Amino acid sequence: MNKKKTSALARVIATTTMRLAAMMVALTISASVGARADCGGPTDLKDGWRIATPESVDLSSATLCSMVKSIDESKQNNVHAVLVVRHGQLVFEQYFTGSDYHLGQAVGRVKFGPEIKHDDRSMTKSVTALILGIAIDRGWIKNLDQPVMSFFPQYADLRTAEKDRITLADLLTMSSGLEWHEFGVPYTSKANSEIAMDTSADPYRYALQQKVVAPPGQVWNYSSGSAELIAAALKKATGKPLDQLAREVLFEPLGITDAEWYKYAQGNVSAAAGLRLRPRDLAKIGQLMLQLGTWNGKQVVPASWIRSATSPRIQAIELYFYGYQFWLGRSLFDQRELIWASAIGNGGERLFIVPELDLVMVMNAGLYDSPLQGSLPIEIFNGYVLRAIETQRQQGR
Repeated sequence: MNKKKTSALARVIATTTMRLAAMMVALTISASVGARADCGGPTDLKDGWRIATPESVDLSSATLCSMVKSIDESKQNNVHAVLVVRHGQLVFEQYFTGSDYHLGQAVGRVKFGPEIKHDDRSMTKSVTALILGIAIDRGWIKNLDQPVMSFFPQYADLRTAEKDRITLADLLTMSSGLEWHEFGVPYTSKANSEIAMDTSADPYRYALQQKVVAPPGQVWNYSSGSAELIAAALKKATGKPLDQLAREVLFEPLGITDAEWYKYAQGNVSAAAGLRLRPRDLAKIGQLMLQLGTWNGKQVVPASWIRSATSPRIQAIELYFYGYQFWLGRSLFDQRELIWASAIGNGGERLFIVPELDLVMVMNAGLYDSPLQGSLPIEIFNGYVLRAIETQRQQGR
């Protein structure tokens, strides 16, 4: 299967800070002129979302609408959707028309809307991590200290003393120590470990047969193989494939009824990049995390797991930390540091979760492997969404 996901991030994150400095000037100007007043009004689909206006939750509509104007006028952005949730209410929902791919296969230009599903790419890994947390809470899996090889007796020939020390926690933090070449390697290259895994006769064997090149738990190395092995362990422990588990323990409690998963040739669900959801359903997952795992008064994911998943576990790249399949970053807000968690997928797929501001932002785009896919989402988040809160605060003073 020809996948293209998050490898472009390695090329662009190092330059994002410099690019942001230049872009913020333009964003400030565009936020003050030409803004429409009628953009981004959410659609009430009776799907569990409460609808409100930006001003009712202290965001500036003019600032958000200036973002729409900027995206509409750009010929290279190819943004597909931007949604904003604050204080548990969907307050901004804007869709665009742009070219798209479905896991590497071109589908032409698509007019996106609230009912249209989108590739979530590597944001799938974050969803997989939440399902693992539920499985541990329900006793299907004992704990994160379980050795990975214990779930794969069929690969006894691959066992070594070093591999026996790799745990589920190491997979979650992408620090298994197994040799893996994915981050920064084009997905069109045979040297990309994920492509080699996907096209192998036995993807799980391929992932586990790699040699150990670092002590488990010490060195971060981006690996889609880690997510696939987590899904295989879940299936071994529960007898259910990932898509069925996700539907029963996560999606149904959230009222998510329209999910799609890509599968490998062997029929196994792609846990690394196979999920397709409507943007507003992805936003539900963000809101669930803000609410420490509760939805409509029910504890869906343990609060302790949400805290652990969004706490720094290991240094990733540049200024990013990594939790349990979630990225942890920071922004400048109101002249101070603001911490957020994010699910990230190639193409500009983003789920920003900001507990301090009780804020969720979702973005979908078709910037697969583009240099913009690493920088544009954070520019929109910083330059428009956070700016919309700052602007409203300033006007209220």
